Amino acid sequence: MGWKEAAEPVLTRMPAVRRPEGHVPFKRKLMWTAGILVLYFFLTNIALLGLQGGEATDLFGEFRSVLAGEMGSLMQVGIGPIVTASIVLQLLGGANLLGLDTDDPRDQVLYQGLQKLLVIVMTALTALPMVFAGGFLPAQQSLTLGGLEFGQTQIEMLLFLQIFIGGILILYMDEVVSKWGIGSGIGLFIIASVSQRLVSGFVSPTSEAFFYSWYEIITGQTGVSVASLDGLTYMLSDGGGQLIALVTTILIFAIVVYAESVRVEIPLSHARVKGARGRFPVKLIYASVLPMILVRALQANIQFMGQILNRTWGGMPTWLGDYSAGEPTGGFFYYLNPIYSPQDWMWWTADVGQEAWQVLIRISIDLSFMVVGGAIFAIFWVETTNMGPEATARQIQNSGMQIPGFRQNVGVVEKVMERYIPQVTVIGGALVGLLAVWANMLGTIGGVTGTGLLLAVSITYKLYEEIAEEQMMEMHPMMRQMFGRE
Repeated sequence: MGWKEAAEPVLTRMPAVRRPEGHVPFKRKLMWTAGILVLYFFLTNIALLGLQGGEATDLFGEFRSVLAGEMGSLMQVGIGPIVTASIVLQLLGGANLLGLDTDDPRDQVLYQGLQKLLVIVMTALTALPMVFAGGFLPAQQSLTLGGLEFGQTQIEMLLFLQIFIGGILILYMDEVVSKWGIGSGIGLFIIASVSQRLVSGFVSPTSEAFFYSWYEIITGQTGVSVASLDGLTYMLSDGGGQLIALVTTILIFAIVVYAESVRVEIPLSHARVKGARGRFPVKLIYASVLPMILVRALQANIQFMGQILNRTWGGMPTWLGDYSAGEPTGGFFYYLNPIYSPQDWMWWTADVGQEAWQVLIRISIDLSFMVVGGAIFAIFWVETTNMGPEATARQIQNSGMQIPGFRQNVGVVEKVMERYIPQVTVIGGALVGLLAVWANMLGTIGGVTGTGLLLAVSITYKLYEEIAEEQMMEMHPMMRQMFGRE
């Protein structure tokens, strides 16, 4: 008996959101998407019951904008467990260790069940050290609830249960959006998280916000002369006028929108309907930016382990990691720690305590990790989401379309797709990784990190395209049949 036969009774019984039996009207899809978004914001504002305020440590730290969620709320783990489970499945699928054929309906059910089971396990494994190891989420000494008195151990169990339930909720919220809404839940939550931080970074009434910091500069409350060199540096810096961060934010918007519009368009014509023509676009960012979430999540898990080891060991060997105020300042975990802002790499300033060669090694590793990892995960993403040459050729064939001048044959269409898709996938994945590191090094408004902003802009652009496509399908029902939407 293989593993599939042994696991089938469990995996096929995993709770699932029912798929719509027919076409879901555009307005209903929009309603489901908006409803889940409102629910997400609502859950991020529900604080964990029993958490001792002011002493909690966010293990995800700078990865928050990528992994969504909110520190100290029901959405504590965000989309971290979902992304980690996807990494495990993509690596296992890429090595062909699962033996699952995603074209087989039975194997599709097993794959989805296995993914949910992994998310549940990852949620538990993420929540356990947060509550029970190292005091990252310290529990109150006592709590009275409904006339019942709870001790510290019981409160810790309550904290774990709340975080676990939040992780499961976000899993099924993602599934609702994927089946009944527009786009994906993961993308929607990232847009919500980054947008919230970005708006706060512009209009929040604090010195860290862009407009308020300029109000202080103009009114002379900063105590720095605008005409001096120090004043100019202050206006450009991330902690002052944030002009560099503003330019970087605008450039990321412009570059991502431009990159999304760069494409190779393969002409198509309908085999039976004369005059019916179309184009299959192979975009520069063909695999989208979602594989970048997997790369950053892998880095987040590495830093997650470093934080746990540092707290539980009460100090670790210097070569493995040297920590100060919860951040690695040397050793293995320092070099694998991504660059988040200009303060992390400008070794000639007082913000950086490391030598220039140490900072350069860290930048090189981060750049290599993002560029190579972006390309590798983009390849895995294309293959596992049926966007590869073979799957694309079958989709074109099934829709009744063909490439003018070529025989109407799956093998012929596949060979044409192989000229473009693999190369564009690698180039696009590496380019996104390079852009993410560059944006992090220069900083962005609101501290959303370059990766978070990159993801938010690209996902929003793709969501806009999907909304336009849904509206077109709604106006012309025959197109749904032509492209296999019904």
